Amino acid sequence: MLRRRLLTVPGYIVAWIAWMALAPAWLLVAAATDLFRRNNGVALRCALVVTVYLGCEMLGLAASLAFWAWRKTVGMDRDRWLGLHFRLQAWWGATLLRAVIGLFGMRFEVEGDIDLGRGPYILLLRHASTADTLLASALISWPHGLMLRYVLKRELLWDPCLDIVGNRIPNVFVDRAAEDSGAEVERIRQLACDLGPDEGVLIYPEGTRFSESKREQVLSRLRREGDAELIEYSESLACVLPPRTAGTLALREGAPGVDVVICTHTGFEGAASLAQIWRGDLLHGQVSVDFRRVAGDQVPSGRDAGADWLRAEWQKVDVWVTGHVGAGSRQEPKGGLATGGKR
Repeated sequence: MLRRRLLTVPGYIVAWIAWMALAPAWLLVAAATDLFRRNNGVALRCALVVTVYLGCEMLGLAASLAFWAWRKTVGMDRDRWLGLHFRLQAWWGATLLRAVIGLFGMRFEVEGDIDLGRGPYILLLRHASTADTLLASALISWPHGLMLRYVLKRELLWDPCLDIVGNRIPNVFVDRAAEDSGAEVERIRQLACDLGPDEGVLIYPEGTRFSESKREQVLSRLRREGDAELIEYSESLACVLPPRTAGTLALREGAPGVDVVICTHTGFEGAASLAQIWRGDLLHGQVSVDFRRVAGDQVPSGRDAGADWLRAEWQKVDVWVTGHVGAGSRQEPKGGLATGGKR
């Protein structure tokens, strides 16, 4: 951990200083690139998103240092310590998403009129791009104050703000290549224990971002393993990957009986890769988000029944996404993150 932070923290600080010092140069290059490509300022928009991201990193690192100094010099109880870091985590994600929505002129709509501030619950979120990892902060934690615990991939620890702040509050950074997968699943189970009424825990059941190539990789693996029933199920999914059941079931074991909220969305597929963002696939797109709450007593207990339930729910996610794919087409922006319609 210390060795990683000795690389990432100074590295990001140097990157921020260099980026701001070279602002006149990259502004000129971005403007010239956009003039040459005639693509509605995509290069400049991308550069400004990088600026906001690095700025959030610097402010996040400064705040985390201030919290640490406050605790060491004046003292701070555990509740305040956790609360400050949860709010910082929520602010970081919400600010970045607002920047992406605003700079790329995207339209934003939220469907599903449920009380997102009423916990505890397990949040299952579809994963299609880097941008959708910010949805929970922007739509749940920041506006409603719900303190979300995250199940995230270990690679994200190379972001110093996520590393420092994320390790001070209950989150689990999973090693997806771990030889002892049982230990990783147990860490996930423990994350869900003792959830309070203002808390929740988030997991991406697919385990990775959806893409056609990853879908084919999953299908190839299943065909090698020869599970005919799972192959048929996975082939029926057009826009999502089959859920990995172990993590979600572990959360259910750690927090038996709590509600499950399923977050489905479309419109961020244009941010699945840097090439797509650079091509302008996000520009003037529409993001549609739907929240659906399932009462805890409606979710079956037991591993087999729980796995069947999760797969059935993920088929509903696939149907919803398939029906909304056309909504991601480019159009004139209408509103922003704060003003998107809620039906």
